[in-house]
Amino acid sequence: MNSQTRAYRMDARRAAAEATRERILDVAHDAFLHRWYDEVTIQGIATEAGVSGQTVLNHFGDKEGVFIAAAERFNTEVRSVRWSATPGDVDSVVAALIEDYEVTGDGVIRALASEERVPSLRPILKQGRAGHRQWVEDMFPRPDLVLELILATDVYAWKLLRRDQGLSREATHESICRTVNALLALPTRDEERIR
Repeated sequence: MNSQTRAYRMDARRAAAEATRERILDVAHDAFLHRWYDEVTIQGIATEAGVSGQTVLNHFGDKEGVFIAAAERFNTEVRSVRWSATPGDVDSVVAALIEDYEVTGDGVIRALASEERVPSLRPILKQGRAGHRQWVEDMFPRPDLVLELILATDVYAWKLLRRDQGLSREATHESICRTVNALLALPTRDEERIR
C-alpha cells in the first residue's frame, strides 16, 4: 500500500468518525432539549443514532461528556439567534428572544428544575446565566437597569406568560416589549439627580 492510499484511508476514517460524532451529537442535542436529563441514556442516544453504546462512550466518555458537547452546540445556536437582533431596537431584541425561547425555553426550564439534583448541569446553567446577562448588556444601552432587564427577559418570564398564562407567541412578545419599554422609559440615575 502506498502512502497516498494510506492517507486517503485515514482521511476517509476521520471523515466517517466525524460524521458518526455529529450524528450522535444531533440525537443527544434533541434528547437533552426535549426530555429530562435523567430520562436521557447513553443506550437511548446510541439506538437513535444507529450506533452502539460503546461508540457513544468512545466519542464522549460518558453521559456528562455527551451533555457538555450538546450544550456547547446549544449555546452556539442560542447565540446565533439572540445576537441577530439589532441592539437598542426593543421589537427586534424581544423577537430574537422569543424565537430562542420557543425552541429552547421548555428544555431550559427542565434543566433549571433539575439543577440541584444533577450537579453536572450547574456549570452549563451558570454559563447560560452569564450569556443572558451579556446579551442584555449588549442589547440594551442601560447599564443601570441590567438586573431589571435580565428579569424582564428571563426564561421564567417567558414561561409565566406563554405556558402558565397560555398567551400566544405574539401576545408574549407584546407583553415583554411593554415591560422592557417601560423599564427603558425610566430616568437614568443621572437624570434623577438633576431633578
